[in-house]
Amino acid sequence: MNSFATNARRRCFRGSLAILLVLVWAGVAWAQSEPTIVRVEEDWELVMGTPDPDTDAPQVNCAISPTGNLEGWHAALELNQQGLPVYAAGGLQLQVWEGDVAVSDRRFPNGAVLATPGEVIHWTQSMKLEDGNLTFDIISGSSTTWGAFGGQGYLKASVPSTLSSLNAYSPAVSAANSGVSYAANRVQSLTLKRVRYFTSTGAQIEDNTARVVHGQD
Repeated sequence: MNSFATNARRRCFRGSLAILLVLVWAGVAWAQSEPTIVRVEEDWELVMGTPDPDTDAPQVNCAISPTGNLEGWHAALELNQQGLPVYAAGGLQLQVWEGDVAVSDRRFPNGAVLATPGEVIHWTQSMKLEDGNLTFDIISGSSTTWGAFGGQGYLKASVPSTLSSLNAYSPAVSAANSGVSYAANRVQSLTLKRVRYFTSTGAQIEDNTARVVHGQD
């Protein structure tokens, strides 16, 4: 083999090796730059049609999970019903589950039943990972029926967690596992309006994609 061909192959090998090293470095840099999510906030909106207080209608359930499923720790907010430990009409209840096992429940003191046509209810479901604990909390709630709710500690619960981040959270899981569980015809819409992510460095990332969980045609 002549020296020209040999040198050409060497240059080709060196070039390929340089490209490979750049790609490996880029992959490491990307992995290192991926933000660590430690808190998530979901803004929800429920627009009533015509409720029926005589039948406790409608009833709504909204879930949130730190992972891509409901097989581990997750929480659910029940509106106009309180299912644990026994059913009670009206009010608000935050439930924490580990798979199919209910481990905690918190009730809001005002147990009124929905009765106002066209009422619009807003609230934020938050989830925070800190000091080995996963905390679910309802904050910034507003309604005609229950007034201001959330943020007072009534709808807040913590469980131990080995998670190192909330990066596996997905709003699609929340939307897929939420809805109007009873008398859907009495609800105009249920929408996950936006999601905010908070990183370990204090940065905030906002997703303003509205996800309609229930809507009248």
